[in-house]
Amino acid sequence: GLARMLRMYVAQQCFGLSDEGIEDAIYDSQSIRAFVGIDLGRESAPDATTLLKFRHLLEANGLTRQIFDTINGHLAEKGLMMREGTIVDATLIAAPPSTKNKDGKRDPEMHQSKKGNDWHFGMKAHVGVDAASGLVHTVIGTAGNVADVTQAHALLHGDETAALGDAGYQGVEKRPENIGTSVTWHVAMKRSKRKALPNNKLGRLKEKLEHLKASVR
Repeated sequence: GLARMLRMYVAQQCFGLSDEGIEDAIYDSQSIRAFVGIDLGRESAPDATTLLKFRHLLEANGLTRQIFDTINGHLAEKGLMMREGTIVDATLIAAPPSTKNKDGKRDPEMHQSKKGNDWHFGMKAHVGVDAASGLVHTVIGTAGNVADVTQAHALLHGDETAALGDAGYQGVEKRPENIGTSVTWHVAMKRSKRKALPNNKLGRLKEKLEHLKASVR
């Protein structure tokens, strides 16, 4: 019933599988099959179309966020999410340039943006990750041209003492929304500044610090 569909949905999200992928995984994996509660001797696994309809039902009723928050709260209670530090990052989600909404117009959340020397079209996912466990605790979707640094404050849950980010978050601690908070930001240098470090004791120490920041991320 609905309980099995919910467990199937949760398993899908944990492993990052497509609708067809989680359907196949139920047949291939005994542990996933046991979690979902399927006995193949008596029944078949729900198919990908059924899961798609179930997910749309969750989204229409605003339940996906509640499920996400409930699971994260449970992980924190069990000590699996430490909450003292957050790593912030953003990734582009590509879409075909012809993507249009139901009105025949380009979706306003799809936008052209540049990363390095390459142009991309689509959305951007801004993610807050627990630094100790690597578990995602916050996800925000924006148009692809929204600067990473503008969403940094929204990726913190509020209990952190430290936050870490790549060079795209330079100047984050000076932004109005971050002034006066107790979080200490550790942000990587821009590549141009890192290359310009002097070849002396201080320069080598700073270079080691940048290596450390990169390894933490």
